[in-house]
Amino acid sequence: MAKSVSPDAISTLLANPTPDSSSDLPEIVVQVLDLKQSGNRYMFSASDGKLKLRAILPSSQYSDVLSGKIQNLGLIRILDYTLNDIPNKSEKYLIVTKCEPVSPALESEIKSEVKNEGGGIVLKPKQDSAVKIEGGIVLKPKQEVVSKSAAQIVHEQQRNVAPAARMAMTRRVRPLVSLNPYQGNWTIKVSVTSKGNMRTYKNARGEGCVFNVELTDEDGTQIQATMFNDAARKFYDKFVLGKVYYVSKGTLKVANKQFKTVQNDYEMTLNENSEVEEAANEASFVPETKFSFVPIDQLGPYVNKSELVDVVGVVQNVSPTMSIRRKSNNESIPKRDITIADETKKTVVVSLWNDLATNIGQELLDMADKSPVVAIKSLRVGDFQGVSLSAISKSVIKIDPEIPEAKKLRCWYDSEGKDATMASVGSGSSPSSMNGSISVYSDRVSLSYITSNLSLGEDKPAFFSLRGYISFIKPDQAMWYRACKTCNKKVTESIGAGYWCEGCQKNDEQCSLRYIMVVKVADESGEAYVSVFNEEAEKIVGCSADELDILKSQEGEDNPFQLKLKQATWVPHLFRVSVSQNEYNNEKRQRITARTVVPVDFAAESRLLLEDISKMRASQ
Repeated sequence: MAKSVSPDAISTLLANPTPDSSSDLPEIVVQVLDLKQSGNRYMFSASDGKLKLRAILPSSQYSDVLSGKIQNLGLIRILDYTLNDIPNKSEKYLIVTKCEPVSPALESEIKSEVKNEGGGIVLKPKQDSAVKIEGGIVLKPKQEVVSKSAAQIVHEQQRNVAPAARMAMTRRVRPLVSLNPYQGNWTIKVSVTSKGNMRTYKNARGEGCVFNVELTDEDGTQIQATMFNDAARKFYDKFVLGKVYYVSKGTLKVANKQFKTVQNDYEMTLNENSEVEEAANEASFVPETKFSFVPIDQLGPYVNKSELVDVVGVVQNVSPTMSIRRKSNNESIPKRDITIADETKKTVVVSLWNDLATNIGQELLDMADKSPVVAIKSLRVGDFQGVSLSAISKSVIKIDPEIPEAKKLRCWYDSEGKDATMASVGSGSSPSSMNGSISVYSDRVSLSYITSNLSLGEDKPAFFSLRGYISFIKPDQAMWYRACKTCNKKVTESIGAGYWCEGCQKNDEQCSLRYIMVVKVADESGEAYVSVFNEEAEKIVGCSADELDILKSQEGEDNPFQLKLKQATWVPHLFRVSVSQNEYNNEKRQRITARTVVPVDFAAESRLLLEDISKMRASQ
């Protein structure tokens, strides 16, 4: 193939803004001019020796730019593209969706340029010489140059084609990854992978309704589409979960990171004029599941945020199925917890619900001894035990998937991971300045800051970290409750024998004790009472509630129960606490709850102090 620009390549592109298929395209080779990076994209001007056209390279070609295969003044062959209008300008913009390098940089630009007032750019050749590309064409100088805009060229060429040819210039199905807010006409073929409920709202402009769907194309790329009022009522019944549709005449905008639920920079809005047509007579497809994994030790910044995460890990433990009763409707739903670990040597608990708990969860329980690798898409990150994960209705679980990340994790686990010491990601064992996660080292405040700001936690719980001592544990308080061994909910004594669990709706012969206690915490600024629950209380007291109950029943001069509580005081701890407002006797009170309790890591504390000193010096 000759290394040369294609004659009239830009005119060919302008005449066919949305080709039906890449196989119908003629040979289009252009010269790359003014190649530069703009944000996370590479921009350039495509030239054929007569006209220039502003263009953007696809993300799939970035590696070719970085490796030097695509260079400024070099040649590329355009294999697929879209032509868009630049808003408020009479110019076109070329979005290259597929291309390949043809030649590295030439010695110079093919021709000098003369700008035209009509919005296009005409390239006038030098008067004293022709430009020749090795093995290619010779661009001979002309005596006269007629200047035409890009819009004029499109109009003339489309006016002269036959009606059948003009029909061939219709839009075609585009991959979701190629869409952006500057495109005009497009059509996508997508499957509905998630459908929300119709919701009503009321604001200053009045009342309305809204719902959204998540659409996925054959490549696994997802986008969230939202419909309001008339559009919501028009399309709510039309969109059916799992069916495939052609969608067009929508608009795109940059996604709000606070509310987006899929991995896409843009979100779609469909109005009452948008078109949605079911692909009823065509073969449907199962979208490829694409993952964007977050390492377990990097889950902290996602805690209690709306953004969902994907994780991959080796299954360490699978719990039996337990029954949880919803507070809203008293309905009982199955739940199962699995613990996974990854190469960061951190573990996290993933809660599975409903069918995921009974089906996939049971399959994982049956093969737990083999430590399978699981890839899980769309998990919500909560703050239970510091950091925890919870599946939702659209979560997808793949067991031992054939993907590079899973294979790499399997190799690591078999070679060294199975013998490594793992720690819970919520244990707060490393400072936030090192890994960016929410831990007992982030948001560090004194106790007096919390107790003196009585408005903290009015709208929603506020989270802080403390370093302090347990100064007092009241021995005659109700320090524990009788709990069901299956679901940990409170049980009551049965009339005959055993203990009745309202959550599980069953009677058991035995129950367990779980801590629910209040301790006084002190630091250099003051004191405050802090509520502590089972796992954190065990770390403070040093034994389980069942063991402490046995000590309490023992008599003697040196009461082992009192001695155990005394040993727990004046020991330094790091706390991650939540602050909320409770109402008691028509009076609002501040409630401080310990979410995480860990021993002091003096090396990490020293590093934190050194960082504070450095910041103080820098500010002076």
